[in-house]
Amino acid sequence: MKQFMGKDFMLSNSTAVRLFETYAKNQPIFDYHCHLSAKEIYENKPFSNIAEAWLGGDHYKWRLMRANGVPEKYITGDANGWEKFKAYAETLPYAVGNPLYHWSHLELQRYFGITQVLNSNNAQAIWEKANAVIQNGGFTPQELIARSNVFAIVTTEDPADSLDYHILLQKENKLQTRISPAFRPDRALSVEAADYSDYMKTLSHAARLPVFNYSELEQALKKRMDDFSACGCMASDHGFEFVPFTQATPEDAQRIFADAVAGVPISAEDAEKFKTVLMLFLGRQYSRRGWAMELHMGAMRSCNSRMVSQIGANTGYDSVADHAQAHNVAALLNELDKTKQCPKTILFTLNPADNYVLGSMTGNFQDGQIPGKIQFGTAWWFQDHRDGMEEQMRVLANTGLLGRFIGMLTDSRSFLSYPRHEYFRRILCNLVGGWVENGEFPGDEETLKTIIEGICFKNVRNYLEK
Repeated sequence: MKQFMGKDFMLSNSTAVRLFETYAKNQPIFDYHCHLSAKEIYENKPFSNIAEAWLGGDHYKWRLMRANGVPEKYITGDANGWEKFKAYAETLPYAVGNPLYHWSHLELQRYFGITQVLNSNNAQAIWEKANAVIQNGGFTPQELIARSNVFAIVTTEDPADSLDYHILLQKENKLQTRISPAFRPDRALSVEAADYSDYMKTLSHAARLPVFNYSELEQALKKRMDDFSACGCMASDHGFEFVPFTQATPEDAQRIFADAVAGVPISAEDAEKFKTVLMLFLGRQYSRRGWAMELHMGAMRSCNSRMVSQIGANTGYDSVADHAQAHNVAALLNELDKTKQCPKTILFTLNPADNYVLGSMTGNFQDGQIPGKIQFGTAWWFQDHRDGMEEQMRVLANTGLLGRFIGMLTDSRSFLSYPRHEYFRRILCNLVGGWVENGEFPGDEETLKTIIEGICFKNVRNYLEK
């Protein structure tokens, strides 16, 4: 029996071990999609205890605790740090087979030097040891980023966000790690939202331009894209339950926009028309700027309306949606490609049923100039476990070029989540190592080095920086 999470954890053969130790382990991290706070990075306040650093904002862990019958008081409520940590320690032993079991223990090992298996019996001792480590220093956001060998962080920002903290981080230039924003205009697209008119006022203020009609909305978004570019933006980010596409004209968009700001309810058909027109405008802008367009699709948000009304969105009440994606994704990319204005695009799905849909879709719009221009994005959220990651990479290998894959992201709000990259890299090396061991891929060292280093870091750097 192997040691629990020992040196060769998840590496089942000697080639996998060599690939991980030689080529993957020490590669920098390019975290090209996350939800870290630029404000928290700039202010750089030390964490007071492990519960604050480990459980705050981590809805992955919150979902497990709820499934274990933990009252909300000990999850997002007013219980103290020790009480919340204890509740998680009592939950974790039941998480057999869940990636959080591995992530949690990797985080304890890498940041705190704690190799014990966390449970209710040793929770007090681990709480005290972890907090002693924190009190000894080195547990500010910037120090954790530096210790984690992070080359770049791309945070997700709304077009109406001020970007003040990104500007301050660039001005002071104290971090070796590059911090840049991604442009996420979901609220500008959500014309059916009850607060759409209020959001237009917020966007107008941020852009310092009037936004009273659809044409002015486009101008305001262009202005904000200029501001994002000044902060080093390399990508946009869109979250869709399903990708919209219904042919419409700018005149249709103007009519729908006018209704929305006047408080007239917007039909589902009109909402999709509006989103199609605006997405085509945005895609062409991204192409002109050299930005990548990330399409995250398949998340059904805020399913539990009672709990969301009590504690807010993004608190662990989302799940996998099951919409058909193929025709609309193809139509959107095709319309952009007609005028050679399809930007670099990364297609993510939360639903594994869409893996072959998106894996095969990427081959339709490669342009012969940018390697891997259309990417099948990494296994994400409910798929970022061993089964999901292996399946996504197998599908990509079967339908395209795994060697051009831009690899892992954290999609996290936690500064302790970077061991997830190690987890991914072990899975990658084990997968490729297994092919080599089975005689399914040659053991040519230079080729293997290029593939592993590329997927871990170099591919995404080249993809976003060029």
